[in-house]
Amino acid sequence: MIVRRVLVSLTFLLAVASTSQAQTRIFTFRGFAEAQATAYPQKAPNDSDQFLGQGRVRFEPVLKPASWIGFSASLEARGDNLEQTDREWTLDYRDRGVKRPALSLRQASATLRGGGLTVDLGRQFIRWGKADILTPTDRFAPRDYLENTEGDFLAVTGGRVQFARGAHSLDVVWIPTFTPSRIPLLNHRWAPTPPEAAGFTFVDVAPKFPTRAQMGARWNVIGSGFEFALSYFDGFNHLPQFTASIPLSLGESAPVIALQRSYAPLKMAGADAAVSLKWVSVKGEVASLRTTSAISDDVVLYVIQLERQAGELSLVWGYSGEVVTTRRSTFTFAPDRGLARAILGRASYMLDTNRTISVEAAVRQNARGFWVKGEYSHAAGGHWRTTIAGTVIGGKPDDFFGQYDHNSHVIASLRYSF
Repeated sequence: MIVRRVLVSLTFLLAVASTSQAQTRIFTFRGFAEAQATAYPQKAPNDSDQFLGQGRVRFEPVLKPASWIGFSASLEARGDNLEQTDREWTLDYRDRGVKRPALSLRQASATLRGGGLTVDLGRQFIRWGKADILTPTDRFAPRDYLENTEGDFLAVTGGRVQFARGAHSLDVVWIPTFTPSRIPLLNHRWAPTPPEAAGFTFVDVAPKFPTRAQMGARWNVIGSGFEFALSYFDGFNHLPQFTASIPLSLGESAPVIALQRSYAPLKMAGADAAVSLKWVSVKGEVASLRTTSAISDDVVLYVIQLERQAGELSLVWGYSGEVVTTRRSTFTFAPDRGLARAILGRASYMLDTNRTISVEAAVRQNARGFWVKGEYSHAAGGHWRTTIAGTVIGGKPDDFFGQYDHNSHVIASLRYSF
């Protein structure tokens, strides 16, 4: 209740400031309106829809009445043709629904600064780690995985204190309210379906959300040509574990499996580092993830990558690995682990100030699965941007990528920024 009052109060203050012409020096805003179309050349075994149309509008006001304090928010309205978005226009600030909210308070926080200390209170985005494509220590960063490969990050609600002095900084986080990652809708093309469950219809049972707070700390030091950090997290996996009920027979309809989501307790000890060499930058990151859940695994995830910037060309390539120290799960949805045991790469090139092309790829080390995405982006007139992207996915049915081999797609979007 207290968290809700804080978020509502922040939103009210920003709304009042936006109507006052006298606040022009301390109030700013930005945002965009975007239309996006996604085409799937193939039908999926569990979904015959081949076109997804989406639209959204985002408004991000900032109020800074003094140098030591500021308020910011992000509100978004959206919709689509496949009912992946709720149809009720009520303001959502928790991001716990299986569908995207039609109207959401994505972020709303107050920031206080002074004497090397920064305090953020409210709904905020928290990112840890140094790696790019996969960040094993990034535990306060749930995502929207409705389309799996195109997921936005979701904010979490709580407090964050950062203190910096000289080369050292300490980041302490406390999150009393749990925010899960949003997973693909059941019976849709991005929902993973085990081969042995083919022919069943899945229904979603009310999930079990954690009730205790999450916390973590990260110490970072910057030296001459290097950066190093140690981190610790005590909370829950933002990706769910599943409990299935005994299949039921509903008359002459297809048999049903009821799935209930819960979230495994998780403790993480991690480290990340970056070293600048003459020709390349080297980054590494490792996280040991342990749980007391009887149906989730203990794993170690790690990434090592090289970066090279040459004029307008940026290159990133590396390897992500996984070591399962204790295996307990029989079925899991884990995109972070899905990128493990793979060679990762990204290349981007600025053709000019308005046009950029990029390619991202992940190829399984045993060649049983792959994911490749190419994108072209063109800005015009200072406000408009057109983006065309294509993703090719393939592999064996038992591979994380291979289970989506019917989901290769093309995306076209048009955005107006203000």
